[in-house]
Amino acid sequence: MNDLINKIQNELPDFSKGQKQIARFILEHYDKAAFMTASRLGATVGVSESTVVRFATELGYDGYPHLQRALQEMIRNKLTSVQRMEVSSDRMGGRDVLQTVLHADMDMIRMTLDEIDRDAFQGAVDALTGAKRIYILGVRSASALANFVGFYFNLLFENVTLVHTNSVSEIFEQILRVGPGDVLLGISFPRYSKRTLSAMRYAGDRGARVVALTDSHLSPLARVADHVLLARSDMASFVDSLVAPLSVINALIVAVGMSRRGEIEQTFNRLERIWEEYDVYEKPEDDAN
Repeated sequence: MNDLINKIQNELPDFSKGQKQIARFILEHYDKAAFMTASRLGATVGVSESTVVRFATELGYDGYPHLQRALQEMIRNKLTSVQRMEVSSDRMGGRDVLQTVLHADMDMIRMTLDEIDRDAFQGAVDALTGAKRIYILGVRSASALANFVGFYFNLLFENVTLVHTNSVSEIFEQILRVGPGDVLLGISFPRYSKRTLSAMRYAGDRGARVVALTDSHLSPLARVADHVLLARSDMASFVDSLVAPLSVINALIVAVGMSRRGEIEQTFNRLERIWEEYDVYEKPEDDAN
């Protein structure tokens, strides 16, 4: 963040009058500017959209979208809940909430599909498939994702630990024996969890393979992981968008399942008999009734 802000401050005297207005707005309201279109930013500061585009070019970017992405990448772990609420309100601008949110989630999935590293994905699948023990960790809103993975991985593997996250000490007690041959899957999105990051570092130091599911290569999780799975998360909303991360998790579960198809078919055949015997699921009413 400081590099971009310093660059704008240093070049401020050389900007045109309109560009100076853009620069000052970004310096004072970078949290809002990062999520404005070029036309919206121009209208806000009283300049044309083309002036905004030229401003981005002057800073060395290929266009405004690249400047906007740079701002978003730099601040994604800095926005407070209050700032996220304000940005979310500005972006809605009186539009239909249902349509806006669903379209945004669709965009997150499209961007994730375009950006995810297929080799990293396959590396994660191979590591998980060959693991002696799998540890799954996600705190706060990411705990929903961790629980989802844990539910299915417990059906696919014998040695899976869904790490409970009530306290830092409890986390380390549960992963105390992690080591070579094991895999820890850490999940976190802005604002990134220190507990998750610490556990991932510990697992890596102990010789385990570490898989990260996060939103950016700038994420601190990416720096300590052997395999990085990127999924877009719309952190501009005060509600974390977990649609794209969940899609990646779905793909991960399916890919792991396909690699162990023979074993899994046997497992589910046994489960179906158990579910039937113990009346686990509601049965359709008899047609005669």
